[in-house]
Amino acid sequence: MAVDDKNISYRIYLVAVFIFVMAIAIVVKLTNIQWVEGDYYRKLAKQRTVRNFVIPANKGNIYSADGSLLATSIPNYEIRFDAKAPKTETFEKYVKALSDSLATVLDKPGSYFEKDLRKARANKNRYYLIARKLSYTEYVKIKGFPLFNLGAFKGGIIIEQETVRKHPIGKIAERTIGYDKIDPATGVEVGKGIEWAFKDYLNGKDGKILKQKIAKGQWKPIRDLNEVDPIDGYDVISTIDVFIQDIAHHALLKQLEEYEADHGCVVVMETETGHVKAISNLGRAEDGSYYETTNYAVAESHEPGSTFKLVDLMAILDDKVADTSTVYDSHNGQVKYYGRSVTDSHRAGYGKVTLARGFELSSNTVMVQAVYEAYKNNPSKFVNHIKSYGLDKPLGLHFKGEGRPYIPQPGDKHWSGVSLPWMAFGYGVSVTPMQTLAFYNSVANNGVMVKPQFVSEIKEWNKTIKKFDVEVINPRVCSPETIKKLKAVLANVVKKGTGSKLYSKDFSMAGKTGTAQVNYGGKEGKSALYYASSFVGYFPADHPKYSCIVVVHKPNTSKNNYYGADVAGPVFKRIAQKIFTDAPSTNKIKKLDSKISKQEISYEKYDIESRKKSSQIPDLKGMPGMDAIALLENLGLKVKVNGVGKVKKQSLQAGENISKNTTIVLELS
Repeated sequence: MAVDDKNISYRIYLVAVFIFVMAIAIVVKLTNIQWVEGDYYRKLAKQRTVRNFVIPANKGNIYSADGSLLATSIPNYEIRFDAKAPKTETFEKYVKALSDSLATVLDKPGSYFEKDLRKARANKNRYYLIARKLSYTEYVKIKGFPLFNLGAFKGGIIIEQETVRKHPIGKIAERTIGYDKIDPATGVEVGKGIEWAFKDYLNGKDGKILKQKIAKGQWKPIRDLNEVDPIDGYDVISTIDVFIQDIAHHALLKQLEEYEADHGCVVVMETETGHVKAISNLGRAEDGSYYETTNYAVAESHEPGSTFKLVDLMAILDDKVADTSTVYDSHNGQVKYYGRSVTDSHRAGYGKVTLARGFELSSNTVMVQAVYEAYKNNPSKFVNHIKSYGLDKPLGLHFKGEGRPYIPQPGDKHWSGVSLPWMAFGYGVSVTPMQTLAFYNSVANNGVMVKPQFVSEIKEWNKTIKKFDVEVINPRVCSPETIKKLKAVLANVVKKGTGSKLYSKDFSMAGKTGTAQVNYGGKEGKSALYYASSFVGYFPADHPKYSCIVVVHKPNTSKNNYYGADVAGPVFKRIAQKIFTDAPSTNKIKKLDSKISKQEISYEKYDIESRKKSSQIPDLKGMPGMDAIALLENLGLKVKVNGVGKVKKQSLQAGENISKNTTIVLELS
């Protein structure tokens, strides 16, 4: 009995010691957590209950030169269903009514939705997709449907919103307007066009707000100094004119469809400023339709063919090695250099003609002889002329992906005896359509070469943030005397040369046709060879206002018309003609550089309204959307918009008292 008592005593002591040791351990651990690891756990607790949320900045709009909206941001909604959220009796009560209601908006039978909703319920799907890419109006309708009108916790509705970029004028100039987005596959920001080139101005700066987690997974803002307001993006005023853009786009499209061409581009530029008033790049899809794809005018560097002959004539006249009256024998349409033939499109040649007439007729033999005789002993002199015209390097446009030109240099491994004569009629060299246009524009602009520009101004409502002035690339590409002669010859190309089909007594044009064989040296041989037809020039011929280039690649040769005058020329003429006839009573081209009254009135109205301080919601109906947004944000309201244009409806009625950070929804039309 004593032994048992002793054993019990040992056990009690052992348990007591164990409890004492555990108590010491707990005290040590608590002390360690409190004093040694306290900062870490306090930080961890704060991270899980307090978090910084991003407040997205409103992205700026892109406007045309005439005040039309080219790109703007609007909200898109996605609605999903948490099938576990509603109680069974609630779900059964409303599922049929919800399904029938969804059918009225989403164009599917009610039975389809009821079947899927029940399936989601059975599978306990907490994220079933109802619809995506909904407008604000559609979102409001669906949110009010039976079951969903009970809210997220009782009705299971899940609403997700994203801001998407829209082009109100459709696909016209879509490639030049471009985009700026995150590639979902890589997570890397990618983009093209104006959106990408001017993203630093358009995107603004996101704000942030500190929120604390509360019941049911919700987050409550902590209103203190931790809030940083977003800075909205600036508006970009492009040089594009919607009137001219529409003309250019449809003129090019019509010709591409008629000739079943692979792709083409057209650019219209204001002569004095270099402002690009229209640019269209259309490529052919498998179904035969055309859409904006690669920016061919900027990115595609290729052999230009006969349009390069203006380089020949400018260099020759400026060096005075020949004159427009110098006579050359076309040798029955064929001359040879180092065993290789240069031929004229008119197989019998043109007999003996002057240099000017040879240019007007686009005679390869005449132009090649003129260049070869003048520079065969010093080809570097001719190449240096090309460099001085800026054709050996990119224009340095804001857009990424600008095509790189290629001009062979004497002494290079690719230079040979035929390099000089081949350059004379536009082969063995490579330039982009935009470079060619800038060069021809310098003649129209009396020798001043200006850089093409797509954006004229950065604005914050009525305040100019940055203005892009005319940028001169070369103040004098050649002498005034040479310019005068070149203008006369280019006008004669249309009057009595290869472009005579385009001549009109009602309005004057000047320019040069071009027909180049492309991919003639490809591995696939003759089967891969195709033609690129072009026309580049300016109008009116006597007082140039606009310059224009048209390039059409791979027209259907079965029509037996693949020459520049037949394929590209009519596009040029249609553009010039429509701009001229826009004001037939005065026969003057539309004035584009004056202030736009519509914009000025809008800015003035906004400025007056924004200075007013009010404690009540203003009446916004009829006000331009962007003016309304700025006015409301100045009053401390958060704004959501649906659509574009002027305010049609507002969720908070005029006269209601303003509560800071309240959200107001505007419906625009």
